[in-house]
Amino acid sequence: MISSIEGILAGRGETSIVIETGGFGLEIFVPAPALSVTGDIGDRVRLSTYLHVREDALTLFGFATEYDRGVFIALLGVSGVGPKAALAMMSQGSASALAGMIRDGDVSSLVRMPGIGRKTAERIILELKDKIE
Repeated sequence: MISSIEGILAGRGETSIVIETGGFGLEIFVPAPALSVTGDIGDRVRLSTYLHVREDALTLFGFATEYDRGVFIALLGVSGVGPKAALAMMSQGSASALAGMIRDGDVSSLVRMPGIGRKTAERIILELKDKIE
């Protein structure tokens, strides 16, 4: 598991950044709020990370805080929520606001997020309401 990364910000896209460290340039997918805190090209950055392993790909996701990473991992534990949907949900605002929606059972706010239907929103609330801080 790669739990964090520190290096030089070498590139920035709409949904990802490239961090150079140890002679490697790693593309890391990040939620929109994390893009705003990574700084400028050439700055030193540190992110908490989650490595998603599939049969055909290794994908690295980065987060500004451990709390954000924890919310992302909790979302992945819900059936029907993959890393792209979880990242899209976290890109809509802060992780704490998302956690508040889940704790409050706010289905209407969750279904407005990309890729989340009513049944998935209800499943997220049912499975995470008492688990998410």
